[in-house]
Amino acid sequence: MKTIDEHIQKDQEEFLKALSEHNDGKVRHLTEELQWLLDHKKQFPNDSHDPSPLELFCEQNPDEPECLVYDD
Repeated sequence: MKTIDEHIQKDQEEFLKALSEHNDGKVRHLTEELQWLLDHKKQFPNDSHDPSPLELFCEQNPDEPECLVYDD
């Protein structure tokens, strides 16, 4: 996807489909991903790029080892 809005729309459609199919695992995954996307969009309203899963994860979990940045 090219923009965060496209990603949100796609995830919302997949969420509704997963709900109708009673796919609880996918519903949980999409609920979390949608929340992270909406949080990102709220935090960076002028940024329309589609953030990577790592970007979203690190915004929510900045102290995780894979998110730490070291200055040499």
